[in-house]
Amino acid sequence: MLNYLIVIITINKVEQGVVKCMNKTNKNNSRLPKAKGTDMATVYMPKECARKVRHIVLNECNQRIIDEFMMILDMKEKFIEQDVPMPNKLVMSGPPGTGKTLTAFYIAERLQLPLVLVRLDTIIHSHLGETASNIRKIFDFARLSPCVLFLDEFDAIARTRDNNDEVKEMSRVVNTLLQCMDEFEGESILVAATNLADELDHAVWRRFDTKMDYAMPSDQDRQHYIQLLIGSFATIGTLEHTASTILSGCSFADIEQIVLKAKRKAIIEDSALTLHQLQTAYEEYNPKVHAYV
Repeated sequence: MLNYLIVIITINKVEQGVVKCMNKTNKNNSRLPKAKGTDMATVYMPKECARKVRHIVLNECNQRIIDEFMMILDMKEKFIEQDVPMPNKLVMSGPPGTGKTLTAFYIAERLQLPLVLVRLDTIIHSHLGETASNIRKIFDFARLSPCVLFLDEFDAIARTRDNNDEVKEMSRVVNTLLQCMDEFEGESILVAATNLADELDHAVWRRFDTKMDYAMPSDQDRQHYIQLLIGSFATIGTLEHTASTILSGCSFADIEQIVLKAKRKAIIEDSALTLHQLQTAYEEYNPKVHAYV
């Protein structure tokens, strides 16, 4: 009984470790910065990240890139001995709903680091120079608090400086971003995602040591994802193959919503999941499958 209590106490201490660490760094002027009176980011702890990535499906190339990225971080001493820089900046590009955001959560979960999801609506400010100042604040936070710093819709602050209506202000923002990326060191990892890779400033693009391209899921990936989403839910027959054909051209995000909608229909009808329910859910959801196919 005593041993059991000791184990419980130990587990609780481990679970609280990251929070205590962040609280400690907060005392060292590393509080989550605010803009417009609102936190500039939302923090997700590793356990929350793990729940979000239960159904993640990565294509073979991107899975290999991430596995190698993790392997390098685990071999830090060897790379330091050989004077080879460690990768710490990763950018993902591709259509919406193809798994970029989930990948950021997946990386944070594997590294057992908090994910700091930056809120661009608070970062971007109409006052001259304020956006650049906010960018520096969030990078300063990541420098002092080990985390995965995630900048979604990255093109909003990294857009090319060429032929821009707000050239001077955009140049100031991009120049600050470049400085922050050049100075980005320590235990944190920078992850950025964009649907508009062609609109990123070339100088920003070159700062990333790891790049991943995303596309609409293949037939094999769709089947795998549908199987994960259905899980232990009762079905009439094997649905994955036919459902994958029906959902051809859909993003992972669309597939998730359609399968969930079909599950709700099955629950309402008190039945196992059927192909007809999936087909009806698809027609009602009416995904935009042509824009990125």
